[in-house]
Amino acid sequence: MLPGAFPNLLANGATGIAVGMATSIPPHNVGELCQALIALVENPKVQDRTIFKAVKGPDFPTGGIIIDDSATIQEAYRTGRGSFRVRARWKREEGARGTYQIVVDQIPYQVQKAKLIERIAQLIEEKKLPALDDVRDESTEDIRVVLVPKSRTVEPEMLMEQLFRQTELESRISLNLNVLDKGVTPRVMSLREALEAFLEHRRDVLGRRTRHRLAHIADRLEVLDGYLAVYLNLDKVIKIIRTTDEPKPKLIAAFKLTDRQAEAILNMRLRALRRLEEMQLRDDHTALTKEQKELKRLLGSEKLQSEKLIEEIQAIDQRFGLKTPLGRRRTEFAKPAELAELQAIAEEATAIATMVEKEPVTIICSEKLWIRTLKGHPEPNDSVKYRDGDRGKFWLPAETTDRLMLFATDGRFFTLDCAKLPGGRGLGEPLRDFIDLPPEADIVAMFVHKEGRKLLLAASSGHGFVSNEDDAVAMTRSGKKVMNVSEGANAAVSAFVDGDSVAVIGENRKLLIFPLEEVPELAKGRGVILQRYKDGGLSDARVFHWKEGLKDSNGRTFTPEELKDYRGARAQAGRIAPRGFSKAMKFG
Repeated sequence: MLPGAFPNLLANGATGIAVGMATSIPPHNVGELCQALIALVENPKVQDRTIFKAVKGPDFPTGGIIIDDSATIQEAYRTGRGSFRVRARWKREEGARGTYQIVVDQIPYQVQKAKLIERIAQLIEEKKLPALDDVRDESTEDIRVVLVPKSRTVEPEMLMEQLFRQTELESRISLNLNVLDKGVTPRVMSLREALEAFLEHRRDVLGRRTRHRLAHIADRLEVLDGYLAVYLNLDKVIKIIRTTDEPKPKLIAAFKLTDRQAEAILNMRLRALRRLEEMQLRDDHTALTKEQKELKRLLGSEKLQSEKLIEEIQAIDQRFGLKTPLGRRRTEFAKPAELAELQAIAEEATAIATMVEKEPVTIICSEKLWIRTLKGHPEPNDSVKYRDGDRGKFWLPAETTDRLMLFATDGRFFTLDCAKLPGGRGLGEPLRDFIDLPPEADIVAMFVHKEGRKLLLAASSGHGFVSNEDDAVAMTRSGKKVMNVSEGANAAVSAFVDGDSVAVIGENRKLLIFPLEEVPELAKGRGVILQRYKDGGLSDARVFHWKEGLKDSNGRTFTPEELKDYRGARAQAGRIAPRGFSKAMKFG
């Protein structure tokens, strides 16, 4: 995607401007973008807070309410990566004798209403929404989904919180400003950089358009000069044309014309030649000369170019700005006080839904995938027994209210409720009793879910990408396919994104380090090549802070000075790891 198309891609879908391409860029409000662009043109060094004051967040054509705070939204715009939590808009409608119903009149962006209603109906049938009696679709041109509680004593806020947790009435919209820098290099831009790239593109377009117009004016002026030169001698021109087989050379010699002027006169119809009016020719010549001078001044002055850009942006703002019916903001933002209240309701709903007391537990999983929990957070020790021929693989401190994430070699994520895992002093139960894991697949990563966190996913083929952990949550036995692995390869790494650099090491002991911004963020897919191999494949990958150094599985930290020769670009082969690096070819 070219940065020149950026505001169009961010534009509100209601304006009829394109809103989507391959990367994750949610629609934004045209009027807000215009304000930010004008501020950048007037002062290229304007502070980020001025841009964020103009661009408050995405603006979806389907409305909804964004429940992220301003700090979260601004951080996504600063980094070019993030996501926005969008909820449906609802209201309470009173009925007879104290009864009420809930009406949903706006749903999150790209959520299919029919599937949403089908999902709610399924939850009611499975008795997973005990407080909800019925769901009806009363939509006409506008959305109107009616939710009927079982009793008038049901609190609507608690009921909606349960629906937000279990349905697409709340969705997470990704932001990934991975664009082509100057049409050549793909990289992740911040909102400011993307807007600046768009303005640079518009300046280039203005220059090319102006030069094209100047060339056209110069050609027309040349022709008009020729017409004026022959105007008083039309009879002589006609005589030359009638009596000469090749009149062009004689016209050029007689009136000192250029080849272009002579060609224009010869291509003119005789009737038009006789109707030439000197005043009209001179008026056209004067007007074009004046325009030519103005355009040359425009090309030579950055100030005039900036004024022209502002004029063009203001013209868009007048048609699609915030004050117009077409450009008004549709998506609202939850107020700070409301966010605190929503958080409290969410915690209460979680407690009611799980009915589980928060207690510390330790999750133990063996290499043969037998899983169990121990009370408290003991350190790994030899007193924990395993079946014959088996040994420990994962040892995780958690809470009974946590969710456990598992990443399999076939690229699927599974999610388990920690409170429902087997406990006691036994040797555990087979993990495959809880998830549909194929016999040939294995678990490569196991961790406690944390909202908003990013993951670096990599396969043994050397491919990888960054993914949002929230998008990988799957409470079903079949899990969720997130990474597509090629034939003969396996998903090999799921590492937390915490840093600015990516380190990749292959089975050939070659190490490569490159900037995190070179790795795209995807909801799912195969990804891009992180490191190339002639023999073997990827052994491990990590995201780390360059200034803090890189730790291997032996616990040794290699300093930036030791690692400087290993820095390169994504998809290179790398160099043999430094002396003393872990023979297991794993990071700490």
